[in-house]
Amino acid sequence: MQFLASDATMTLPRSQSQLLFLGTATSVGVPVIGCSCSTCSSTHPHDKRSRSSVLLEGPWGTLLVDSGPDLRQQALREKITRIDAVLYTHEHLDHVAGFDELRAFCWRRDHPLPLYAAPETLASLERMYPWAFPLEDHQPGYIRPEARPFHGSFEFNTLQITPIKVLHGSVPTYGFRFEHPSMGALAYLPDVKKIPPASLDLLHNLDTLVIDALRHQEHPTHLSLPEALEISHLLKPKHTYLTHLSHELKWQETNASLPPQVSLAHDSLRIYL
Repeated sequence: MQFLASDATMTLPRSQSQLLFLGTATSVGVPVIGCSCSTCSSTHPHDKRSRSSVLLEGPWGTLLVDSGPDLRQQALREKITRIDAVLYTHEHLDHVAGFDELRAFCWRRDHPLPLYAAPETLASLERMYPWAFPLEDHQPGYIRPEARPFHGSFEFNTLQITPIKVLHGSVPTYGFRFEHPSMGALAYLPDVKKIPPASLDLLHNLDTLVIDALRHQEHPTHLSLPEALEISHLLKPKHTYLTHLSHELKWQETNASLPPQVSLAHDSLRIYL
């Protein structure tokens, strides 16, 4: 099923496509409350991490991937004043708990804010935030969402988006492949433990791969750093960025240990595609 954005005011021209990392932390953020480890007490700016989210900007406009609990601070830090749509990976709280902050991006819109997600994720959002749905009960000043379930690849304002189902915990979870003539192919998979063969087939010939790498040791629902490096080696993108990082990964020393084509992401990192 395809959704073509019909609101002409939604297209925000960009001179160059870019990916902005709003947050790069796991669910508890870094520093962790009550922790005094070397990462949590570090003065290095890249060891200060908010919950994982990215902003993808280009000729299609501004697409937010996930609205985590730190969205307000992230938007103020990056001076974000406009979001044209939101795309959700899954329903875990560290990816949706900033839902109400989206109201600020609805105040100057003439049309509802599109929310793209799997049907199960949209159903969860409706259960979590029943006051925001349905549209006919909308109250002025609050978020005005328009649920747009995906059932396969779709297009948003000329940006081709392919959902990629992955295994992560007990809820349906997706990564995404993004393609546009202005940027080549980018994949974003922030929460993943295993990638089924059919999904792995959708991740070849990438320019940029962004993937989960929680810590050095294995974890039941997230890729470890060695597992993420193995996937990067298998897929051979031009460059891999690791995200959803715990406090067990100190940025400077971990980044220095990585292969040349792999980097730890960090909050406020902007990649020109």
